[in-house]
Amino acid sequence: MRAVCQRVCEARVRVDGRILAEIAEGLCVLLGIARGDGAEAAGRLAAKVGRLRVFPDEDGRFDRSLLDTGGAALVVSQFTLIADTAKGNRPSFAGAAPPEEAEPAYERFCEELAELGVPVSRGVFGAKMALELVNDGPVTIVLDT
Repeated sequence: MRAVCQRVCEARVRVDGRILAEIAEGLCVLLGIARGDGAEAAGRLAAKVGRLRVFPDEDGRFDRSLLDTGGAALVVSQFTLIADTAKGNRPSFAGAAPPEEAEPAYERFCEELAELGVPVSRGVFGAKMALELVNDGPVTIVLDT
């Protein structure tokens, strides 16, 4: 399981031109789920994301998390994060979990993050989405389980 976490001033997801989810300050989390990733991996990664200290304290140091700031997370499933580009120029997605495996893991990740106390907005699993965000910093961190 891989999460690309971007600190944002704002972020939103559009499907068919309509805004379906949005947040103000927080993290936009692009979540890739590999074959075999399940509830345990989702729980571990959600805990990492919720406690990821990428927000500045009074001295400007990265010392605060979503839990400390009350920021929200916009979580978007993105199987392309599991791409293998080791051979040639065309990515292979063979390592990505099939939808019937990935969707429950995605939902579990969102639930675990919410149980920590993080307000969670979600993209639409499997939909073609347009993601708009203002990356604050810019700050982008990649987390793997």
